[in-house]
Amino acid sequence: MKNIIVVFGLLLLLYSCGSSQKSSNTDSSNSKEVKLDVTAYAETITSGELKDYLFTFADDKFEGRDTGEPGQKKAAEFLKEQYKRMGISSPLDDDNYYQEIPESYFRGGIKSSENVLAYIKGVEKPNEIVVISAHYDHVGVDSDGNVYNGADDDGSGTVSILEIAEAFAKAAKNGQGPKRSILFLHVTGEEKGLYGSKFYTENPIFPLENTVTNLNIDMIGRIDKDHEEKDKNDYIYLIGSDRLSTELHNISEEVNKEYTKLNLDYTYNAKDDPNRFYYRSDHYNFAKNNIPIIFYFNGVHEDYHKPTDTPDKIEYELMTKRAQLVFYTAWEVANREKRLIVDGIGKE
Repeated sequence: MKNIIVVFGLLLLLYSCGSSQKSSNTDSSNSKEVKLDVTAYAETITSGELKDYLFTFADDKFEGRDTGEPGQKKAAEFLKEQYKRMGISSPLDDDNYYQEIPESYFRGGIKSSENVLAYIKGVEKPNEIVVISAHYDHVGVDSDGNVYNGADDDGSGTVSILEIAEAFAKAAKNGQGPKRSILFLHVTGEEKGLYGSKFYTENPIFPLENTVTNLNIDMIGRIDKDHEEKDKNDYIYLIGSDRLSTELHNISEEVNKEYTKLNLDYTYNAKDDPNRFYYRSDHYNFAKNNIPIIFYFNGVHEDYHKPTDTPDKIEYELMTKRAQLVFYTAWEVANREKRLIVDGIGKE
């Protein structure tokens, strides 16, 4: 009887160890699977699709996308149709993707305009919002009939958001939707004075206290003069990442180290930066409401605010990596267990 008990005990121990090993292997496999999945979604952001989008969006038919003018209205309609095609809904209602901004809100005779909004609802924390933004307006047509197509400024950010949205939509379709909600916010009137983002933060669709972060993309398609050398051009300027949340800054650093491996240049993040880029794009209207932000920027180049800012001059492979960095950062912020810690208030 004693021998039988010993044998039974040994068998039980072996089974237990086997089960434990199996469980450990399964956990490891699941972890690897999740990592592979996020990479697979990021890789749906491709240079070919970005190029196709941008050659359409930065075309003369949009007449330089001047705020309140017919070209900007056509651009808004184009964005709406892309979201409808991708099956990504509006946070407003079924067919209304526009946050209308009345003419009275603007100064200087600017006509009424609209922000374009699309939305993927979070599966666990839907009331917490990650905002990914870019301005889709530009400066129009000059008196000589030259069209300012703004391929880099900010066609590059605009079409990158479309690709990022599609990546999140594919994840959601596969049952890996973000824990937190994602708002894809295309703002108008940036070139006139950050009007669209100011209007949104004064009239938010979702309460600002529920907004976890704003990742703002404004010019990510070119290389500036300080990075022209081959060993320096795999870069992106990040501005504001550590101003309000050390945690957001660390997440950005970690996902870049693991996935995109860009040179993250913080030159313009310096508080004494004479260019004051921190205050010059749409993220600032979120930051001044104590919402952690990152501003993604390639720097100024010779075609900035000129008719020569055209889609044939874009570095599409580099732009793809930059857009993927935004996606990976948004993915991590949207899916982490706790919302970002805001520890930088009052340090400005």
